[in-house]
Amino acid sequence: MCYNGRIMTQARSIPEIVDLASAFYGSATLFAALELGVFAAIADAGDGVALEPLAEKLDVSPRGLRLLLDACVATGILAKSPDALYSNTAAGRLALVPGGPADLSKAIRYNQDVYPAWGRLAQLARTGKPVEPPQLHLGDDPERTRRFALSMRGRALAIGRGVVPMIDLGAPHGRLLDLAGGPGTYAELLMKANPGWSCVTVDVPAVSAVACECVAQAGLAERIECRAGDYHTDDYEPAAYDAVTIFGALHQESPEQIRGILARAARALKPGGRIFVLDMMTDATHAAPAFSALFAVNMALTTENGWVFSDEELKGWLSEAGLAPGDTLHAPPPMPHWLVSAVRN
Repeated sequence: MCYNGRIMTQARSIPEIVDLASAFYGSATLFAALELGVFAAIADAGDGVALEPLAEKLDVSPRGLRLLLDACVATGILAKSPDALYSNTAAGRLALVPGGPADLSKAIRYNQDVYPAWGRLAQLARTGKPVEPPQLHLGDDPERTRRFALSMRGRALAIGRGVVPMIDLGAPHGRLLDLAGGPGTYAELLMKANPGWSCVTVDVPAVSAVACECVAQAGLAERIECRAGDYHTDDYEPAAYDAVTIFGALHQESPEQIRGILARAARALKPGGRIFVLDMMTDATHAAPAFSALFAVNMALTTENGWVFSDEELKGWLSEAGLAPGDTLHAPPPMPHWLVSAVRN
């Protein structure tokens, strides 16, 4: 909301400021518990496990583990019975146990990888430059690149289950171009939901290699082509695709780059073809929703042009590319993503 020309949000009290200053305690607790395999070990034990056998199973110090487990209980990501047995919470069984129905364990690993960069936020403010090389997770460090791609897969699985039902490709048969497709997860979900379609998913070579593995494991290699490329410069077959998707990628690009990417995507579409952009977005203030505004900082810390744009800015760029944008749709909670579609004129 605005008051006398100022953007107003809910002001924090002094206790809330203190809580904010120590909020990273909870994040570090979650990261450590996942790294050690705490949630999986408790699930394997059937929940309700005592400290000593759990420490033996994990091969860690009982004293250190007790401190970590009690911190997990304090932050609400584990439960503890009166007789000191530790259990996963209902949400933890769904999201923190690898392989669970809403598994976020790999997605959270990405947050852990960028955690050190947040400690250098003042450096970003001074220089306006990322505090770590963007290529660190896009090819220069093979292991981190693989973790990054698999964390994207974990996030995409969680997000895609809610978003894919919102996407109407407009026909029972067609060809989809999936730009910056990461490990191919959205392509997989869309192809499973639309059995008459085929897909070309494009990303940088190191990430595309992971996509090839994932697509093959899903049994979709005949319908999904994993193409190594660069959507900053690639030109695609003109008027060859019935739909284009760009999911969770444009927040790392400058406005000029976004214009170029959308223009090339529009040329690849057949007349009447549809483009779908899913991303973190803000309203016109760039300060709400709060998560999107903070995510803009996260992107700026790790990429040269990272930020978060507003949905109205995106619609303007789509129009410039010769596309007619539709309404902004919000992904189902707790997903903080917005979906904007457009049709080629």
